[in-house]
Amino acid sequence: MDLNGKLVVITGGGKGIGRAIAAAFAERGADLALLDLDEADLIHSKALCESKGVTAHTYLCNVAREEQVIAALDAVVRDAGRLDVLVNNAGITRDALLLKVKDGKVAGKMSLQQWQAVLDVNLTGVFLCGREAAERMALLGHGGLIINISSISRHGNAGQSNYSAAKAGVAAMAVVWARELARYAIRAAAIAPGFVRTDILGAMKAEVLEKILAPVPAGRLGEADEIARAALFIAENDYFNGRVLEVDGGLRL
Repeated sequence: MDLNGKLVVITGGGKGIGRAIAAAFAERGADLALLDLDEADLIHSKALCESKGVTAHTYLCNVAREEQVIAALDAVVRDAGRLDVLVNNAGITRDALLLKVKDGKVAGKMSLQQWQAVLDVNLTGVFLCGREAAERMALLGHGGLIINISSISRHGNAGQSNYSAAKAGVAAMAVVWARELARYAIRAAAIAPGFVRTDILGAMKAEVLEKILAPVPAGRLGEADEIARAALFIAENDYFNGRVLEVDGGLRL
């Protein structure tokens, strides 16, 4: 896909990996539609993209709310007249052990609220955005691409029953969508980052960060722009379809 002049929707586009992906696509000449919950973050990302000579629109949207997703993508098509790429990046964490027993008593367990909050955003949100973007791509008749941001945690990471389940799910959905949507010239794929430098990881104490990095062959955190380059590779390589691109520094959980 030649990205020049294309319209790329990025959920969670206000900061972190979403912002880095937006900037990378802007450098290729793509216009952006950025969805997030934080208006200040969106304004920052919009300015960054527009500094590269493209147009960027912003939309406040909770991807876990069906009516908000529909309204946002309707507005995207109305404002831009097209929709070529969706990057399903929005996500949250609510980590907890499934069960913790101490001195013969239950000291803690993952709550239903923790489970549901992550599944609502990280799995249902990806489903809703993918479904609505695919509908508009099919009706517009120009084909398109959906990229789901999964995670190395899809293989199972202690303390992340909710997150691991969701990230395994979005990887599987990319495979399903590639098969189902090919008739409309829509590709689907996923990226599975390892530990990437974000606000949360970047603020960790040195000893905690050292423990996280110990099993990573690359010996460091990934950078958001490295994930962004992976997204560009998928977008620009029309034969990449129905697969998960792992960008994890060689880490295996």
